[in-house]
Amino acid sequence: TVFNSLNHDMTLAEFKFIWYMEYSHRMWGRAVGLAYILPAAYFWHRGWLSRPLKGRVLALCGLVCFQGLLGWYMVKSGLEEKPDSYDIPRVSQYRLAAHLGSALVLYSASLWTALSLLLPRHKLPETHQLLRLKQYAHGTTALIFLTALSGAFVAGLDAGLVYNSFPKMGERWIPDDLLAFSPVLRNIFENPTTVQFDHRILGIASITAVTALYLFSRKIPLPRRTRMAVTSLLAVACMQ
Repeated sequence: TVFNSLNHDMTLAEFKFIWYMEYSHRMWGRAVGLAYILPAAYFWHRGWLSRPLKGRVLALCGLVCFQGLLGWYMVKSGLEEKPDSYDIPRVSQYRLAAHLGSALVLYSASLWTALSLLLPRHKLPETHQLLRLKQYAHGTTALIFLTALSGAFVAGLDAGLVYNSFPKMGERWIPDDLLAFSPVLRNIFENPTTVQFDHRILGIASITAVTALYLFSRKIPLPRRTRMAVTSLLAVACMQ
């Protein structure tokens, strides 16, 4: 069904390219799983893990397995028969967002665990400004995470193909079909125009928040490592 409705003119060489790309992705995912689980089992057996670290390692290994299961569940949605739908076959944007979100959580937790083991914690005085900076950093992190998830909805719905002009969408700042679906809440997740509009707003909000975080951090005496992290965050946000 997918072949007949979407890629009926695909050549064998084109099919092989997509097949090997998907196969490599799956093999890489399995290699990541082994890179987690095998060393974890070895370190556990040798008694090199503290009790708190054992819990964290178990959680990470479980998240790796969950990520693979979620990937299968996502791909499965693109192969299901949908007799009532006239849209081209595609994976569910909800499952795609869940798969990406799970990957981001896994990556962030892995990096956090590694850095907490490799680098000693700084003992800083709990000043009012430092607490505000920490809270603002957490809020910025949540905003960036939400922006990334909205990107998964853009990809899942091919919403990037709807409008290709910026900052306006076509000839308007706010497109006419922004709330075309009913009920209204459905537009946020299923209307390609609304999904692209939300992603643009979240992207602008993210770069604004990162810039404000950087400027606020300049007013506070911080360790060199922390200052490098904030500066790198701004550089990567601008590049993105």
